[in-house]
Amino acid sequence: MAMASPIGTASNPISTTAAAQSTSLQRLYHVEKRIVHALELAGNVMEEFANASGPRMDAVNNQCREFMQSIKDIQVTLREEIKNMCEYRPFEYCDYASRTTAEISCKKLDCVTGQLDDMEETIKQYDGK
Repeated sequence: MAMASPIGTASNPISTTAAAQSTSLQRLYHVEKRIVHALELAGNVMEEFANASGPRMDAVNNQCREFMQSIKDIQVTLREEIKNMCEYRPFEYCDYASRTTAEISCKKLDCVTGQLDDMEETIKQYDGK
């Protein structure tokens, strides 16, 4: 019997959050690819303007139009991702703060223990005289 996937269930919110984050990262990766493509288009236009025989205006117009559409698409996608980030709480199930506090407390305890050992040595030195 096949088991149901835990992703997306109410009983496993961490998996749901991880799946949403993964999907969001994939969308942002695709946005990054579109940004690179937009920069390539801008570079092509610059090359057209640097052409010794003069720019081909139809190529410049087409690439500028594609560049502007690409920028609009990128802007829409980023706006949606930012809006979704407001709803996403990445540290909701994170124990980072408590782990950090515990580690700091352990370090403080080590320092206090070291100081007590030093005090004990000092007391032994004075008692030995």
